[in-house]
Amino acid sequence: MTVDRIAPPVIGGEREMLRAFLDFHRATLAMKCEGLSDDDLRRAAVPSSTLSLLGLVRHMAEVERTWFRIVMSGEDIPLVWSDERDYQVAYDASTSTRSEAFAAWQAEVEHARRIEESADSLDVTGHQPKWDEDVSLRMVMLHLIHEYARHNGHADLIREAIDGTVGV
Repeated sequence: MTVDRIAPPVIGGEREMLRAFLDFHRATLAMKCEGLSDDDLRRAAVPSSTLSLLGLVRHMAEVERTWFRIVMSGEDIPLVWSDERDYQVAYDASTSTRSEAFAAWQAEVEHARRIEESADSLDVTGHQPKWDEDVSLRMVMLHLIHEYARHNGHADLIREAIDGTVGV
């Protein structure tokens, strides 16, 4: 699998820029996983942790699902890997495969894109039950960019530890 990662524009409208930066970070995570076996993708960052590249992919599936489907669309659905909404479960990818994790992640990304594209504006709100607050689509997109950027930093270090590959 080869990932096309398109650089975000340097000039554009707010929504176009948010969408482009979010897609850039999604592609970055996928690129960090390119060319690795399932065993490599499951390799823990450090012995005391379950954090792995595959765990990050699974976690981001949960993040996409939560913020777009549960918060923005108000769907009453469980997380992908936990009926109790325990986000830590996704990090443990010890029995997971690339195909299983990436299929779930891609499905959630596609749901997220449809929800974002159908919203009238960035000011559309959803309800974050954990905070018992309404949040705007703008905040959700910014939060997702932040979440991907943070975890892509983890992915950089994990990938380098696996085979020495740096950058992207």
